[in-house]
Amino acid sequence: MTVNTNTLVSITEANQNFSKIARIVDENGSAIILKNNVPRYIIMEFPEAEKLQTAPDEDVQTISQRLIAKNLQAYKELAK
Repeated sequence: MTVNTNTLVSITEANQNFSKIARIVDENGSAIILKNNVPRYIIMEFPEAEKLQTAPDEDVQTISQRLIAKNLQAYKELAK
């Protein structure tokens, strides 16, 4: 993951100035909150988070086909 250093904010600063975090997210798409100088949290726009949680239909179909091919014998036994 590439991190834009302009989006790094300490947890103390985020706690004291959340509107700055919102502005960073609006401008850059996300903000990284550091705890003890280590990236700990990511804040992003909700639609972007939704996109990350759903796999494209093509990926799901490819995975399904691979699992069916791998377990075909078991499926045949279950179908009896």
